[in-house]
Amino acid sequence: MVIVINPPKVNATRVEKNIIDIPASVSHIGKEKIQLGTEQIGLDESMSQVPGVFFLNRYNYAQDLRVSIRGFGARSSFGIRGVKIIVDGIPETLPDGQGSIDGVDIGSIYKINVIRGPSSSLYGNASGGAILIETERGSKLPFIELRNTYGDFNLNKQQFKIGGETANLNYLLNISNTSVDGYRENSEFENKQFNGRFEYSLSGKSSIVSTIHHTDQPLANDPGGITAGDVTINPRQARSQNLNFQAGEKVKQTRLGLVYKTQLDKSRAIEVRTYNTNRDFSNKLPFQNGGIVNLDRSFYGGGLKYTEEGNLGKYQNRLLLGIDFDRQDDNRSRYNNLLGVKGTQTFQQNELITSLGAYFQNETKLNDIAEITLGIRHDDVAFDVTDKFLADGDDSGKINLNEFSPMAGISLKANSNTNIYATASKAFETPTTTEFANPSGGGFNQTIKPQKSTSYEIGIKTFNNKYSFEAAIFQTNVKDELTPFEDSEQPGRTFFTNAGSSDRHGLELTSIRRFYDRLEFSTTYTYSDFKFNHFRNADGEIYDGKRIPGIPKNLLNFNLSWSNESGAYANLDTTFTGEFYADNGNQTKVDSYTVSNLRLGKNFIRNDLDIGFYLGVNNIFNEKYNSNIRINAYGNRYFEPAPKQNVFFGITVNKKFPG
Repeated sequence: MVIVINPPKVNATRVEKNIIDIPASVSHIGKEKIQLGTEQIGLDESMSQVPGVFFLNRYNYAQDLRVSIRGFGARSSFGIRGVKIIVDGIPETLPDGQGSIDGVDIGSIYKINVIRGPSSSLYGNASGGAILIETERGSKLPFIELRNTYGDFNLNKQQFKIGGETANLNYLLNISNTSVDGYRENSEFENKQFNGRFEYSLSGKSSIVSTIHHTDQPLANDPGGITAGDVTINPRQARSQNLNFQAGEKVKQTRLGLVYKTQLDKSRAIEVRTYNTNRDFSNKLPFQNGGIVNLDRSFYGGGLKYTEEGNLGKYQNRLLLGIDFDRQDDNRSRYNNLLGVKGTQTFQQNELITSLGAYFQNETKLNDIAEITLGIRHDDVAFDVTDKFLADGDDSGKINLNEFSPMAGISLKANSNTNIYATASKAFETPTTTEFANPSGGGFNQTIKPQKSTSYEIGIKTFNNKYSFEAAIFQTNVKDELTPFEDSEQPGRTFFTNAGSSDRHGLELTSIRRFYDRLEFSTTYTYSDFKFNHFRNADGEIYDGKRIPGIPKNLLNFNLSWSNESGAYANLDTTFTGEFYADNGNQTKVDSYTVSNLRLGKNFIRNDLDIGFYLGVNNIFNEKYNSNIRINAYGNRYFEPAPKQNVFFGITVNKKFPG
């Protein structure tokens, strides 16, 4: 269970590179951290040791996990904003910038790479950070694995996995079925997933990877946010409106991906990808007017990447060129919610979003010490809405947004184990189709604009066999920051507006120390001083100098891991989350809290079976805290309480077959 500290090679920057040589903050998480003895319910279980990343909303499955990286994504009312999600080279983030992870199969993840900070020069719109997920490959010997997990609140998760390698084909299939009643009223959840990865070697120089994923989530109820007074009376209660209107969602999604790679010669390579995702989504919101939403989505696209390694004059050089095309076709309808029953239609429109991006990156090694990286990307994002509900007028319209995103970085090798780097970059983020929603009706809210940012960063990375240390200091200036609010006439539905500008100053530290090859202690610390610089809302309220809500100023994690040769292991993870605010005016403060989680397990071999038992205790010390804060919620309904101490346990049985 102990992680090897030697710096891994990662492809976070679209080319494989030693993590210590990348002039940016990049974190790597391996398979054991993700899968060994975990519940495998959310990505936050394995990413607590990544600085600069803050999670909320673990226990409300209707809203999806809220992920923010250096403040990007903190505004999200549901789903993931401002952070690019890519699985096996295929985007889970839409062209409009909205992403989700309900289509990610945690039980078959091999590794996660996280880019902390703007990466629009490589990944385009909504790249305030990026989470790159790769599915595991089958082992050389074919295997079958069964895994069952049980826990409090009627948690029940079964998994069946097979994998192997036959001639030129490597394959892995994983099926899972998850159900849980949830800690609060109206928080039941059911999810079935199928994930497959097939890699075929065409020759020694070419390969093709095919991936398929299907999610069927027939039940994900939403307990809603409640007031501080409600939390005191009964933290497990749901908001009465959510119960009355049967708030929740249903999702079906199928994703197909194909990636072809070929090495043209020793110095040149090409990668081609294509994909198609279909998503059928419906939800019930806790209000009557337009409170039932049906969405039929088709999301498809492709890309081409060319790399060439050689010399630029007398200098060693690597060139990266690429193009991405993505298209999102949404048919969206809204109906009155008559206490959970579909009523009269109030809205119908088609939303077509097309994104075309071209990028260039060049890495030049000046000598044995210095390497310079230059990159630029141009994106063109077109929004085209056709109003099909004309009873209240025609709100059809088009908006075209385009932007250049440059970056420049330098990496200096201080010695064989230590690199120092500096980087500057720009990023942009268009409003999503949901964020473009008009409070007064259909069509676009023409008053909001894309969010743009400029970021500067310096850092240091040190790795050796026993110890690693990373530090990064950054400053990000954001113009037209997108921030959420609720309208008094439609409480429970979130709209968006632009803040004038904001400043973000931060520090991220990571230290990992290994003792006796079996014990590892890590510490990560994040300091986030994020404030509105100029911000006057539509009501004339001034928030200049106020802290951006939803982000703690201080975030500290301690993680202790131990394992031995007999297969026993233990992990103790403790996170301190400093106080933060729930609203733009900083009138409601969310108190700091500390949560500790423990995992224990034992693996052993009996009669050619690899058997593992594991036990986990979440929130060991019964800390009272909120798993989610609804930013700027109307009526002070900010809080979604988290469960106190809860336990899960399970068994894994793995059988390998001789080749």
